[in-house]
Amino acid sequence: MIPDTVSINGPHMKAGSLKSGLTRETEIELTVTGRESRKLIPRPVWFVLRGTELLLLPVTGTNSQWYKNILQDPNVKITSNGQTLAGKLRPITGKREVAEVIQLFEAKYGPRDVKRYYPNPNAAASLPLD
Repeated sequence: MIPDTVSINGPHMKAGSLKSGLTRETEIELTVTGRESRKLIPRPVWFVLRGTELLLLPVTGTNSQWYKNILQDPNVKITSNGQTLAGKLRPITGKREVAEVIQLFEAKYGPRDVKRYYPNPNAAASLPLD
């Protein structure tokens, strides 16, 4: 295991401290595995928290590269303030569920910016934090 990495399935979870730090953040680094290159690909992303899950909205929906990558390999890492958490992203495609994620993004980032930066919000993803 990489130092400073928290595995949600591991016995020494520090997800609570990472989660409390996330409440003050607007952006995290999401690292996915390239579906063809198999290389680790980090990118900054916006996120919201809902209960014990972290929710992501791909900028171009199902056409987003990171989203296509997680369909092939859902194992990801999120990094915030030097702390990293490993887990599996679950794709969300149901219209009602995606609409709920969009509402949470609008509450955090403002409807104008969400509309401007997310032209095709037809999918989302969830990462459990507990």
